[in-house]
Amino acid sequence: MGKTYGEWLVRWRYSILIVFTLAAILAASGARFLTFKTDYRVFFSEDNPQLQAFEELQNTYTKTDNVLFVLAPGSGNVFTRETLASVVRLTEAAWQIPYSIRVDSLSNYQHTEAEGDDLIVDDLATDVDQLDDAGLRRIRDIALNEPLIVNRLVSGRGHVTGVNVTIQLPDDGTGKEVPEITAFARKLVEEVRAGNPDLDVYLTGMVVMNNSFPEVSIHDQKTLVPMMFVVVLVTLILLLRSVSATLGTFLVIIFSIFTAMGLAGWMGIALTPPSASSPTIVLTLAVADCVHVLVSFLHAMRRGLDKNSAMVDSLRINLQPIFLTSLTTVIGFMSMNFSDAPPFRDLGNIVAMGVAAAFVFSVTILPALMLILPVHVKPGPTRRTRMMDRFADFVVQRRAVLLWVMGAFIVILVTFIPRNELNDEFIKYFDKTIDFRNATEFATENLTGIYTIDYSLGTGESGGISDPGFLADVEAFASWYREQPDVLHVNSLTDTMKRLNKNMHSDATDWYRLPDQRDLSAQYLLLYEMSLPYGLDLNNQIDVGKSATRLSVALENVSSKELLAVEDAAQEWLSANAPEMQANGASPSVMFAHIGQRNIRSMLTGTSLALVLISLILVFALRSLKIGLISLVPNLAPAAMGFGLWGLLVGEVGLALSVVAGMTLGIVVDDTVHFLSKYLRARREQHLDSADAVRYAFSTVGMALTVTTLVLIAGFMVLTQSPFKLNSDMGLLTAITIAFALAADFLFLPPLLMKVEK
Repeated sequence: MGKTYGEWLVRWRYSILIVFTLAAILAASGARFLTFKTDYRVFFSEDNPQLQAFEELQNTYTKTDNVLFVLAPGSGNVFTRETLASVVRLTEAAWQIPYSIRVDSLSNYQHTEAEGDDLIVDDLATDVDQLDDAGLRRIRDIALNEPLIVNRLVSGRGHVTGVNVTIQLPDDGTGKEVPEITAFARKLVEEVRAGNPDLDVYLTGMVVMNNSFPEVSIHDQKTLVPMMFVVVLVTLILLLRSVSATLGTFLVIIFSIFTAMGLAGWMGIALTPPSASSPTIVLTLAVADCVHVLVSFLHAMRRGLDKNSAMVDSLRINLQPIFLTSLTTVIGFMSMNFSDAPPFRDLGNIVAMGVAAAFVFSVTILPALMLILPVHVKPGPTRRTRMMDRFADFVVQRRAVLLWVMGAFIVILVTFIPRNELNDEFIKYFDKTIDFRNATEFATENLTGIYTIDYSLGTGESGGISDPGFLADVEAFASWYREQPDVLHVNSLTDTMKRLNKNMHSDATDWYRLPDQRDLSAQYLLLYEMSLPYGLDLNNQIDVGKSATRLSVALENVSSKELLAVEDAAQEWLSANAPEMQANGASPSVMFAHIGQRNIRSMLTGTSLALVLISLILVFALRSLKIGLISLVPNLAPAAMGFGLWGLLVGEVGLALSVVAGMTLGIVVDDTVHFLSKYLRARREQHLDSADAVRYAFSTVGMALTVTTLVLIAGFMVLTQSPFKLNSDMGLLTAITIAFALAADFLFLPPLLMKVEK
């Protein structure tokens, strides 16, 4: 079939070049429909239980998306006229941030105090320019003794303060809202710094994190893709030593990327940071098919064949293995549809389309172009061919030693897999070149944390939050949380109720406790709410029917394992002490902590199914059950070895690495398929014994496998330069796995074949 197709292509090369070029352009035109999602929620499927719990919480209370300004005066003292004046100005200006619905700061904190029989509610810091030293000390004493704002809006030692802006993004937004908000906030940062050079200002919050995702992706597109093109082109020129071959490969890469991204646009797929790395991966994988066609083509010309005959011969021996490797790679990436994180599904689908396009173009446009362009090849074997022949002799002569040594090496690495722990810190998805990461870490170390757990504690009855028994349970739960390690702040309605009770008893210190009568609690709450200004109400803490209250916990930058341990302990406490108000913790932190575990479970199913399909395909394609079963070893070993080495050196597996096994399965099969197809061709057509068939396989495909592996490793190593950890870790482990795949196919598979087929 390959020979017939090759002869047809030689005859119609000009028509084929034109038709498939037009098809690529048509597919690429869909790229105009591509959009970029800037919401961290894109990492979670609609049926994700943690996302559903979070959305329910968001619908009950005000939103938690925020922008947090952290102000650090050089003097180390927030309570100066200059710093407080900057806080006042920033608080007023922050109301102008698009989609802002609330601004909380040290200056507009609603401080309450008694004046006779009246309750006075007012901003904590007003007319700061007129304050004397006694007034500044008064503000400091109030602020540093108020649990509602210490480690939330001001640090415990008063050296850092924050201005928190609550944002309500539209449900049907265009995607432009987050960049607009971030740009406005950054402008305010510059204004604050200009007005008070003594202040360091840091910008963090969930909205800023959302904006960091597209910024990282844009950075990758501007740096990594050009870098990868340079690496691939230089590698191809050095290894193929043919300008025409390099140009043909370059066009196949361009067409494959444009086709994949265009089809994604036609299908309505929105880009996210993981899926935005697909051009780099397609670029890398598209090279493999081209190299096999070109190496065989150039090898045939060195044997003395003319250009047309050489191309027919190349397609004759490569069409089936290239089709098989493309099919298995597509299956591997399609298995990512089992991922619980939609961005990785999109990544798998886009790359799968790119790989399919690369196959089509590498057997149509590339050979047609090579037949048209001038190709100059010196006849006779090259130095690299002789080197591969010597390597084949080494493998054949040392087959017994290699079988045991490589077998032991594989087993040893596999034993380290259990050392991997499932762990993630979503702040560390970004490296330290990203401002958001640095600002968030500064905020956590000096003020408050972005890792949160929220609870909606309910009573089941309207107005039930005023019940003294319920308030006592909430207070006990808050007190338990404050005793836990890594907890920075607990925001509870009970702190407000205790302060109001104290106020209504002439600010007597011994009355700083919860009211013991339900009607008193309700009256205090009503009086307080009526005194609050617009935008600073209690909707962020109390539901409309006053039947439930939100308790919010801020933690240090903890790992997913630590966060889930805290939440599990909280559930045990609620079950033992207040089962009637049992509620699951909900927040972006909780969602990200669970996603790694959910993704690994779902990807195990996808990878297993992909393995079964690929194995069946190989058994039928290679027409040998025995060879098909043998192929399982070099197909499974590389990923296992990669995770074993990762367990030895790193020991943590997160969201990004949970998809690597499925993603690499299709890639590592490529080497096995090409080697086995040449081995079987030698056995069946040339009737060579097992050892000589191994030599033939090395001679015909060894250099092509080496070239493609080097290009693949280079491509995925370029991905490790991404400041987005999900991409960089995925790239590194994939590169390691691909390197192990070549080692397994060169040093373990041939000795295994010679052992089984004596």
